[in-house]
Amino acid sequence: MQVQISIGENHRFELRDALLVYGDRQRSFVTRHQVVLHKGAPPTLEPAQPLTLGFLESLVRSLMGGSPAEVLPENVLAKGDRMIAWWTAACRRQMFYENSEQKAVRLNGRTFPQPPLIWRVDNGDLKIRALAENKRPSTGTTLAVAPFWNLSDDGRVCTGTMRRPDSATVSSIPNWEQGFYESAFTHANVGRLTRHPGGFEGLWTGLADKRKPFPLETLIRLPQTLAQFVRGDRG
Repeated sequence: MQVQISIGENHRFELRDALLVYGDRQRSFVTRHQVVLHKGAPPTLEPAQPLTLGFLESLVRSLMGGSPAEVLPENVLAKGDRMIAWWTAACRRQMFYENSEQKAVRLNGRTFPQPPLIWRVDNGDLKIRALAENKRPSTGTTLAVAPFWNLSDDGRVCTGTMRRPDSATVSSIPNWEQGFYESAFTHANVGRLTRHPGGFEGLWTGLADKRKPFPLETLIRLPQTLAQFVRGDRG
């Protein structure tokens, strides 16, 4: 049994393996069978083989088509097929607030100094942590809570209507950052975001349109390291 399909040019695909899924209401398992082709007769299946991790990884790479090689700039910290992590130095960015209780309405559209940040995109999810020092982190560098609304306790961004790129590539980094800052910050997902005595509103009100650096001493430090964050561990 052979199939021909045109994808820019002719490729001939040959039936090689079959995966059979068995299950009841509670559990499932999968077996892999090599396929034997016969002229003038239906194909038959060889005895079941164990479904190995190597086979699954090879299958996923084949289905995804692989990722093209990219030159990694200095700001990129880690890169996988569908994951990329990078850092941004302290800077100034415009931020937008939209809240039904009119909290932080005076901050909407103003420009604020930003702490240095770690960004991680994995399978379309964006997570952000802050850095207590304005320099490129190393594997064991401990991170801090990013003091923003719309973030959960593990740093995951509640994207809502945020415009998100479809990929996790070097070229997509500016679009991830732009999408984050151009979306409206609408609510707090965790209780405490900063050590500032005036809390969240006191922190950002004091920074609005200021050219002074972000006060890194107001960050809430975490035991989580960069390596744990990149792997997706809570720390």
